[in-house]
Amino acid sequence: MLISGSIALVTGANRGLGKQFAISLLERGAAKVYATARRPDLLDIPGVTPLRLDITDPASVAAAAEAAPDVTLLVNNAGISTGHNVISGDLAEIRREMDTHFYGTLSVIRAFAPRLAGGAILNVLSALSWFSIDGANAYSAAKAAEWSLTNSVRLELAKQGTLVTGLHLGAADTDMSANYDGDKISPEAVVRAALDGVEANRLEVLADEWSSYVKASLANDPSAFYSQAVVTA
Repeated sequence: MLISGSIALVTGANRGLGKQFAISLLERGAAKVYATARRPDLLDIPGVTPLRLDITDPASVAAAAEAAPDVTLLVNNAGISTGHNVISGDLAEIRREMDTHFYGTLSVIRAFAPRLAGGAILNVLSALSWFSIDGANAYSAAKAAEWSLTNSVRLELAKQGTLVTGLHLGAADTDMSANYDGDKISPEAVVRAALDGVEANRLEVLADEWSSYVKASLANDPSAFYSQAVVTA
């Protein structure tokens, strides 16, 4: 899968990682980049093709798929973080997390999959796909579901030659993590690693040391990870 000459669509491109994906795709020679947002009037990226898309609205997804029939690379970046736990949190907000990360991502993939034979899908996941932390448990659960979705979609689309890559990262220096005081990776570094991974036909990209550490911990007793890493994070 070559970025140069590809026709890409990026969800949630109005800010953060999505905006950087759109910029970097153009810089790397993409022939066209559909930059999508619920409010495309907020997009300020020269050279992109703006497109309205609310991934939680089936009609909006269908309209976007009709408006962009030539996509060869789909970047599922749109996401939210409500800051809710699953026991004490607002159930409506927990559902909104799942509607966005799981059902919304699935809806977009289903709409674009028929035209992605020989192309690629990149799902922006998280190190929180693999662990939970108090105060963001709804996000962790939704990202875990999206990780499983990524693996499932990969199997189902393999027969049509569609590469499906999952991107994992810790905290990136974006608006979503503005209140986080720990180390953050730059959006440019995240996107560079992700697009390099797609071009190398990798199924999984670990964008930083934190996501590599969390992934490696899965083979161990979880008590060690939760007593050390999470408490001190």
